[in-house]
Amino acid sequence: MALWCYCLLALPIRSLTGTPPNSPGESRNPWVTAPVAPGEVVETTGGVCKFPGQRLSWWQAQEYCEQRFGHLTQQHPDEVFARRLPDPIWVGQRQAPLQRPPQRRARTTYALMFGERTSDRAARLRTPVPALGALTACVHVQWDAASPDTAALFSLAVPALANALQLRAFAEPGGTVHAALVVRGHHAPFRAAFRSDGRWHHVCATWEQLGGRWALFADGRRRAGARGLGAGHPLPPGGILVLGQDQDSLGGGFSARDAFSGNLTDFHLWARALSPTQLHRARACAPPPGGLLFRWDLGALDITPSLLPPVRVRLLCPVPSEECPAWDPGPRTEGSLLCLQPLPFLCCYQTETYRWLQDAPSWPGQDVISHINALAKAIVLLPDPLSEAHGDLSLAEASSFLSILERVLAKEAAPLGPAALLAVVQFLKRVTALGAWEPEPMTGPWEQLGRAVLSVASLVLEEQLAGAWLSVSKVVGGPMALVASVQRLAPLLSTVLTSERPRMHVQHRHAGLDVWHLRLREANAEGIVFTMPGGHPEGPGHIRIPTVEVRRLLQKGLSGVTVIHCWFSSSVFQHTQGAPGQEPQTPDSSEEASRMQRFLSTQVGSAIISSEVWDETGEASTAVAFHLQHQVLSDASGKQPPAPYSGGSWATTGCSVTALYQDSTACFCNHSTNFAVLLQVYDVQRGPEEESLLRTLSFVGCGVSFCALATTFLLLLVAGVPKSERATIHKNLTFSLAAAEGVLMASEWAEASEVACVAITAVMHLLFLAAFSWMLVEGLLLWSKVVAVSMRPGPRLTLYYATGWGMPVAIVAITLAMCPHDYVATGHCWLNVRTDTIWAFVGPVLFVLTANTCILVRVVMVTVSSARRRARMLSPQPCLQQQIRIQMWATVKPVLVLLPVLGLTWLVGVLVHLSPAWAYAAVGLNSFQGPYIFLVYAAYNREVRSALQRMTEKKAAETFMVDTWLLEGPMAPEFPQASPPSQILRDR
Repeated sequence: MALWCYCLLALPIRSLTGTPPNSPGESRNPWVTAPVAPGEVVETTGGVCKFPGQRLSWWQAQEYCEQRFGHLTQQHPDEVFARRLPDPIWVGQRQAPLQRPPQRRARTTYALMFGERTSDRAARLRTPVPALGALTACVHVQWDAASPDTAALFSLAVPALANALQLRAFAEPGGTVHAALVVRGHHAPFRAAFRSDGRWHHVCATWEQLGGRWALFADGRRRAGARGLGAGHPLPPGGILVLGQDQDSLGGGFSARDAFSGNLTDFHLWARALSPTQLHRARACAPPPGGLLFRWDLGALDITPSLLPPVRVRLLCPVPSEECPAWDPGPRTEGSLLCLQPLPFLCCYQTETYRWLQDAPSWPGQDVISHINALAKAIVLLPDPLSEAHGDLSLAEASSFLSILERVLAKEAAPLGPAALLAVVQFLKRVTALGAWEPEPMTGPWEQLGRAVLSVASLVLEEQLAGAWLSVSKVVGGPMALVASVQRLAPLLSTVLTSERPRMHVQHRHAGLDVWHLRLREANAEGIVFTMPGGHPEGPGHIRIPTVEVRRLLQKGLSGVTVIHCWFSSSVFQHTQGAPGQEPQTPDSSEEASRMQRFLSTQVGSAIISSEVWDETGEASTAVAFHLQHQVLSDASGKQPPAPYSGGSWATTGCSVTALYQDSTACFCNHSTNFAVLLQVYDVQRGPEEESLLRTLSFVGCGVSFCALATTFLLLLVAGVPKSERATIHKNLTFSLAAAEGVLMASEWAEASEVACVAITAVMHLLFLAAFSWMLVEGLLLWSKVVAVSMRPGPRLTLYYATGWGMPVAIVAITLAMCPHDYVATGHCWLNVRTDTIWAFVGPVLFVLTANTCILVRVVMVTVSSARRRARMLSPQPCLQQQIRIQMWATVKPVLVLLPVLGLTWLVGVLVHLSPAWAYAAVGLNSFQGPYIFLVYAAYNREVRSALQRMTEKKAAETFMVDTWLLEGPMAPEFPQASPPSQILRDR
């Protein structure tokens, strides 16, 4: 069981490179402090940084870098580059990164409840308004959804000009409130501002007489703005400002037709146009004091009796004091500034990642990107992930582009390549960033957008894209990038929920989302339970917020919360997501601790789920209990992609296993975040005594086998066996196997030197492959003599040598060329079993053993058939027992003779991981192979025995002639020049 948490690292900036010598922003003289140019690349000690040249808030700067697979720099620029920075720059968080917009704080104030539309409800400023050449007016509004007609939120009338200033609004049937500014009788167009959802919304209007510039803001976002509204003339002095009514005359002329219906509070008026940053402070209930004409104060208002008494309300404001880390190049110090303040910044990358992204446009698979862009008639997917998008992405464009992308991905026959997958992930990041601050006041597009994002995310989680995900994991952090994107979008989808529709559920094959407004008093006795598709509340596949947490939320004074659950289930997570740094858990018992196992890796073993609870002030962390079904691991090799810079890690802090079943796990966590059950993969290990015994037996057995094979090879070499295909195969098989086992016994002495270890591994790889290849040749010869019965001579020796030595040489050479760094295992001189390198040996061996097994079965069938025919010829009517005895011997004899020769005893090695008994069996059988080959090839081989007999006879004859010459030579005068023994043997 584990949870996912994100972290950022630090990159110290050291020097400037990567820009052409005469490019803008780089000076030939390092002491010339030319300002840094937009787009300039800066090399650092830990990577590469790029200066975008934009001024954004901390949140926007972080989002900008994340969309381009980078991150904010986290250490100070060097002295040369610091002089080229005119202003402070944002830096990233070193500890826990700020992943969400600022939280909100509660502020209690008084509000005016206008209720139904009447002409006798208004609030008037007691102090006349002076002449205004620029102004800003802000107010918190709670719109009455039952009143769709146009109304004046406030109005300013001056002598001889009743419509000097107005902010008018109406609600359309879909629930969106449209607002418009009126200045000196000139009416700006109505624009969508906020939703009529019964919540408080912050609305601001700014105007300047210079050029008639005006702007409309709602909930911190600019909704409209233009020039030419009442330009060239200020608003005359002596004006009267009224809340909730339209003035047809100075301070009067109210009518129910233009009256406001709803609630107003926190009205402020400035004699200047505030900047966007200052407007964010005003929205945060901390209005800037400069130029402030009126601060919300009921004592400064004349309120009609029908509006009294005012109602005390709880207003939620973004925390204005939220500060983010920044670095000032002047004093070269690090400090904190308001996160909403726009500052320049640097987007940084690891050097390898940056070069990898630079090469992305040259990758294959660009045709999918071109096809989608052609259908959209726009640059939807960026071929170059480091390039800038053309213009801002609107909500309508995002929905349209997602629809095209969804259709193409659903119909695409071939899986996406890394380039297309990277472009899709980058586009999803851009889409989910649309609501980074406040959602647009439209219901339909947000819901459509959310469903489309989830559909595209599910399509790119198909199993056939696991390879592409592995390729881009070092940049995007694997498919967890999709999880982060969907989770970022989920809170925005909660804004489309209403009292009539309190819940929304979206489900696709590999991803799902459930969002609903829940009244806490409606929670059942089990708490808040969410059941995943295919699960049930009492079994695997559910997540539950306990009853005690519901009570705690009620004690905070909350009546309802928004509950958001996401789930992701795909084998892609098993292939690409794990916990490379996760340490194995401590055994709970001494019995488990005594079992010697080697920890390999931790892998995702269930669906990934997340649980979030949002109250009025933001996200509220709650305890969570969940029960998840295990998913079968398709790859237990422990191979994990390198952790990307922007990635994270799994941890078990605050979480514990409450119940463990054969196919599922139940857990409890004291906080809410992303959850998954992690399965730890172990390699079978034996105790030190057992390991020492097996090592000793293996060495002794290998030595016995080596001696037997060496003896066999020497006998075949010096015994004078007639040349034949069989003798040639015997010699090559015994030589390769004996040499392999000899090198294996000596391999421990090469572990101290890396070069020697690689050389020994390559030699053993070659010799063992050659041994198995000659075992295959032995099987092929047996097939030709017994099954095919081909007695025709031909150039088969060339084919045999190509199979026995050519193929092993080619396999070893290709493996070394493709995997030079992953070739040797850690700790001993043999192939790396943690990567695919081991298949360069296991694959050919399994093929040889499979082929020889088929050959042996066919040979047994032939021998049994021949034995049956022979028995009928000798005895036309043999008894049943005799038939069974003959057929059994005909079956057992070739198996006993050919099983070790064909290498089939090595099949036992596949079962070693099941039990120590199989390990002992494998050691014994493989040690027995050498002596058995000696018996088959030498001791009971008629050709070898005949050759040895001839050698014995020659030696005996030579000895006899020597003795005869010594005894008779001096006593035979008729032979004064007797021939020596060698000459006599030659004459004979």
